[in-house]
Amino acid sequence: MHRAITGYHRDDANDWVAELSCGHGQHVRHTPPFMVRPWVLTPEGRASMLGTELDCVRCDRLEMPDGMVAYSRTAEFDEGTIPGGLRKNHTTKPGVWGVIHVVSGQLRYRIDGLGGREMLLDPESPGTVVPEVLHHVDLHGPVRFFVEFYRKAG
Repeated sequence: MHRAITGYHRDDANDWVAELSCGHGQHVRHTPPFMVRPWVLTPEGRASMLGTELDCVRCDRLEMPDGMVAYSRTAEFDEGTIPGGLRKNHTTKPGVWGVIHVVSGQLRYRIDGLGGREMLLDPESPGTVVPEVLHHVDLHGPVRFFVEFYRKAG
């Protein structure tokens, strides 16, 4: 999944890491002939690449970034109280991750924005919601669940 560069920092080895809009970081090294990124060597070059998108394989793997904190959660829903909006394609806001927690039963989780994935969630298998990715849930029998939302600390 492509994510925009929003900033930079250096890691412990003093290598440049691009901060992506999803919250993940990705090394951006200039190591010819393997990686040719001369723009990373100067402040002007790095600034010129802000907003450029890089492929974030950690989003593709549904991995929540380090340093995320829970800040909100929905009420607990069941098959009779699930809002219609959750059953239609929708997204979270930029930088907002979610975890669908099934308390009892099963819930079908469909991620349409990552090439069409489908998972059957249960109390032992929560679902990760990636920011700005189209998704929805479908009933799979009686269920109780809630969604918890995360963002970067601070």
